Amino acid sequence: MYIAMNRFRVVPGYEEAFEAVWRDRQGRLAELPGYIEFHMLKGPKAEDHSLYASHTVWETFEHFKAWTTSEQFRAAHANAGNNRGKIEYLSGPHFEGFEVIIHEDKNGVRAADAA
Repeated sequence: MYIAMNRFRVVPGYEEAFEAVWRDRQGRLAELPGYIEFHMLKGPKAEDHSLYASHTVWETFEHFKAWTTSEQFRAAHANAGNNRGKIEYLSGPHFEGFEVIIHEDKNGVRAADAA
């Protein structure tokens, strides 16, 4: 599995607008092979920002890469520029990608043990 994360540092007072943009956004991830799930996470508040992270899970890194070059990716990000002025960030999104090396399900079964 591969997990792709983007961290967003939203300026105080813009949290509601940020969350609304993500709630109202048309999801296109499920149209892609290898997509497993998406989460938008709300983290702690600091004096100068509220932390958020988007988190997608893919079967493989190759599936994730295919998403980044897909028509669905372009469509999902087409209106990003329309949010200027509606939302303020300390800086642009910070991407982090992770190859899953251990996966344990809710029953305590690890993927490698399930074979």
